[in-house]
Amino acid sequence: MISMPPSERDLHAYVDHQLSEDDRRLVETFLTSNPEVADQVRAWQQDAQQLRAALSGVLQQPANPELDPAMIRQRLKRQSRRHLVSAAVLLIAVSVGGFSGWQAREMTFTGAQLPMTDALQAYRLIAQQGILPADYKASDDGDMQGWLDRYFTQANRLPDLSRAGFKPASGRLLSTEQGPAAMVVYENQGGQKISFYVRPPGPKNFMLPRGSRSDGDLQAEYWSGSGYNYAMVSPADTPAAQMLRQTAQF
Repeated sequence: MISMPPSERDLHAYVDHQLSEDDRRLVETFLTSNPEVADQVRAWQQDAQQLRAALSGVLQQPANPELDPAMIRQRLKRQSRRHLVSAAVLLIAVSVGGFSGWQAREMTFTGAQLPMTDALQAYRLIAQQGILPADYKASDDGDMQGWLDRYFTQANRLPDLSRAGFKPASGRLLSTEQGPAAMVVYENQGGQKISFYVRPPGPKNFMLPRGSRSDGDLQAEYWSGSGYNYAMVSPADTPAAQMLRQTAQF
C-alpha cells in the first residue's frame, strides 16, 4: 500500500500502470482533490501515449531499460521535458526504422485509397499472423474498456458481441500519420477472431458513412462517430461475418 500523499515515484508507477487496483484508486482519489498534480500526471500520460504509439512497431524487440517511459521522464526532468521527449521519439523512430516505419507508412498510404485498409492490414498482422504481440490481454485485469479509455477517452464504447459468443481477448496500440490507433481482438471458444479498430480520421477530417467492403479473405464493417473512424473486421463468408452484416448498431 502506498503512502499519502503519493510520492513522485508512486505517480510515475500510476502512469505506467504498475500499481495495484487499491493503490490506483487511492492515487485517483488524491488527484481529484489536487488539480495541479492531476495536470502534471495528465501531461506524463500524454507523453507515455506518444512514446507508445511511436514505438508500437518495435515493442517486440528485447527490453531496453533506456527506452522505458519512466526512465526517460526521470532523465529529462531537469531539461525542457516535452521538447526532449519529442526529440527522443524522433531519434528512436529514425534509428530503428524498419518494420515500424513500414507499418505506419503502408497503413496510411493504402488507407487513403479505400476505407479502413489499415484496419484490414492490422487484422492480418495481429489476429491472423501474430507478427505484432499484444500490448494488453484481457487476463491482465479483465477491463479491456478501461485499457482503451486510457488512449481514446472520447471514442465509442467497445461493441458487446457476447451474444454471438465473442469476448475481448487482447489489445494493441498502433500508429498512423494522423495519430495513435488501436485494435481490440475478440475471440470465441472456437478460436475465431473479430477485431474492433479505432483511429483518428484521415486528412481534412475525413469521416466515414456506415459501409461494408471485402478485401480478399476479410470483410470490414466501418463507420464514424465521436471524432474517430471505426471498423469491425472478420474473415469473410463465416458466421462471424454474417453476424456483423446483420448487426444494425455496434
